[in-house]
Amino acid sequence: MKPKIVVIGSINMDLITVAERIPQQGETVRGSSFLTKPGGKGANQAVAASKLGADVCFIGCVGKDLFGTESRENLEHHGIKTNNMDNITNCMTGIANVFLTDHDNRIIVVPGANDEVSPSMIRKYEDEIKDADFLLLQLEIPIVSVEVAADLAKKHGTKTILNPAPIQRLSASLLTNVDYITPNETEYEELVTQIDPQLIQDKVIRTKGEKGVSFFKNGEEVFVPAFPVEVIDTTGAGDTFIGALSVAMAERKTIYQACVFANAAAALAITKLGAQEGMPKRDEAEVFLSDNNQADEQKFI
Repeated sequence: MKPKIVVIGSINMDLITVAERIPQQGETVRGSSFLTKPGGKGANQAVAASKLGADVCFIGCVGKDLFGTESRENLEHHGIKTNNMDNITNCMTGIANVFLTDHDNRIIVVPGANDEVSPSMIRKYEDEIKDADFLLLQLEIPIVSVEVAADLAKKHGTKTILNPAPIQRLSASLLTNVDYITPNETEYEELVTQIDPQLIQDKVIRTKGEKGVSFFKNGEEVFVPAFPVEVIDTTGAGDTFIGALSVAMAERKTIYQACVFANAAAALAITKLGAQEGMPKRDEAEVFLSDNNQADEQKFI
């Protein structure tokens, strides 16, 4: 039986400009290409989980515009349940301006309809949260709605992964209610200015880019190395990792095994252009793992 993953979060259209380098202040540079791709941290994580074998439900908002229609159709194309998405009148679908070079990517997000994901909307879909194996949350929707979702998940015993991006101040209740927190190194440094790291140590799975991932087990830090691959586009790599992590954990893999699986999915994702297009299917991830097995030594962690 497929694991059930509910994602509550953002859905954007990514407007991607590719150039040799990022312009300096006041400078104009010539770009090489421009693309529009479906994105948003929430939608990206939903697509990653679905392509890796989960039954995924997405809860979020889009505007009544072309980008909203295209975003909904894209999720449905990937087999994701979208009847819990609201269409917001007089509000644009969220967009992300992505500036991409061979060595860098920088993003400006305009939230649009994502800001309309309200606590009342979350409560309306409480049964979806209740029936899920895992709930995925990020911080591209109002924080009060994230808090309500985590509270409902805790109430029903649904495991929750919080991706604290973009980083902001988090309440003690939110940190208490979530089961796992997946900051990158920058987000982790900000997070530990807010709370004693010892209090959340067992919840944190810290992503470190090309260095891999770490988590704590019985007070000891465990490192899970990344898979070396040729990098084409890192956009969406973190979202791929989190979607894959939720699938593996829902299938009751150990944290180490789940991180290995998620690292493999993220490695495959960055070898292709586009956040969602580059995300691997389940068979691709399994073949890659078979060819690059690093899980045996730590399989019981």
